[in-house]
Amino acid sequence: MTTTVVVERRPATPVGVRRPRRVPWLALVACAYAAVQLALVVPHTAHVLGWDETVYVSQYDPRVPAAYFSSPRSRGVSFLVAPVMAVTDSVLALRIVLVVLSAAALYAVFRVWRPLLGDVTTALAALLFGGLWSAQLAGSQAMPNLWVAYGAVAAVGWFLRAPGEPRAHWWLAGVLLATTLVRLPDAGWLALPLLIGAVCLRARRRAVPFVLGGMAVGAVQWVAEAYARFGGIGERLHRSSTTEGGMAFHVNVAHAWHSLNGPQLCRPCTVPLTRPELTLWWLALPLLAALALGRAAHDRKARPLAVTALPLSCALSLAFPYLFLITYSAPRFLLPAYALLSLPVAALVTRAVSAGRRAAPLTAPICLAVSAQLATQAALLPGVSAGVGTVSARYQAAAHALNSLGVRPPCLITGPSALPVAYDAGCASAETRGNNASMSSGALLDRVGREPFAVLVPEGRQRPRFARTWTPHPLPGTRWTAYVPRR
Repeated sequence: MTTTVVVERRPATPVGVRRPRRVPWLALVACAYAAVQLALVVPHTAHVLGWDETVYVSQYDPRVPAAYFSSPRSRGVSFLVAPVMAVTDSVLALRIVLVVLSAAALYAVFRVWRPLLGDVTTALAALLFGGLWSAQLAGSQAMPNLWVAYGAVAAVGWFLRAPGEPRAHWWLAGVLLATTLVRLPDAGWLALPLLIGAVCLRARRRAVPFVLGGMAVGAVQWVAEAYARFGGIGERLHRSSTTEGGMAFHVNVAHAWHSLNGPQLCRPCTVPLTRPELTLWWLALPLLAALALGRAAHDRKARPLAVTALPLSCALSLAFPYLFLITYSAPRFLLPAYALLSLPVAALVTRAVSAGRRAAPLTAPICLAVSAQLATQAALLPGVSAGVGTVSARYQAAAHALNSLGVRPPCLITGPSALPVAYDAGCASAETRGNNASMSSGALLDRVGREPFAVLVPEGRQRPRFARTWTPHPLPGTRWTAYVPRR
């Protein structure tokens, strides 16, 4: 069985006749995406980095020791921000660069779909995805999930365009290479439906070596690091599973729903659902996806079924580990799935609106629903971004307080929140247990007399035994107490 994707070609314009200028809808969406970030996100996060961000950024920041890089992480984001950190330590500069890059990437990856879906549908898909508060917050953050989403959109688009365009296979391989660098496990879940589709559809079989080759080249660094730091691929995968709480079948859908409007990390996920009226779109997504697939199956003359079925399949594959293999959640985890689902949903909306008189009664409700969705996301964004800035500012306040106590570079900080605080203080960080355990207790104590040292202990917890004679220093506004050895 063969399936051919028809790439839209515009008819030639007669000589002497001016073609009307097309409205650059997709470019306007990308510009609006950048403007929203600059107006509502960056002002709250312009001077501080979040916990995970400090891990990625510190790897190639020449001014601070690199934080412990745990086994589940991949280094693509660190590579992305390394050129900025080589030039400046300004968080504001990093935020602005990431805003520009994320907006340009939004335009570039959805533009891949323009020959498949048309200008308006492609722009609407970008708007639906870029309008999510989690996507707007992620645009200026040094985090992997948004870039996996971009890679997924581009990879599926180039896969569908490959039979009729000679260079599409190479673009597909390049996108999968970059996505694998950013987050190898997600790239694997993305590639799985692509490989199944390539095997099942004769016209797509030439894509198999490009899919496998792109992933293989992208995984070279991860594999080399697995042997250099973790004892091999199997051991790294085992440690990754342990860090994630044990990768096994868990129905995690309720946790994903509860964390939809925050917190940024729900682990353990015991928080109540906030603003349930603003989560209806999430519950409607499966229904909209099913309607889009049914409409595409019914109307194959207008557009091949694969244009709808493949992004849906890849979205389900990318969402599966976060909905059924872990026991915690974060809003950013499902960004790749949302990005792919936006394409068939946008096609469903534009078809309904342009169906003529038969769909006239539906046009107004559909436009109202889309507008309400964008408005509710915009209403959530300022509060969420302010909350992220507040938490990150607490790390910075603790770092400044420790510097004033004499804990200055070269120095070492340990404790449950050591990684982000140490980065802001210019210190190395170490933990002896937990997901970020990087040093034994003996090795840690060997450094006590050789450099400034502090232990951070949250309110309500006991200090470690080795610090029972150290001087406590409550850090104002942070909910932590620092224990510093007497000199």
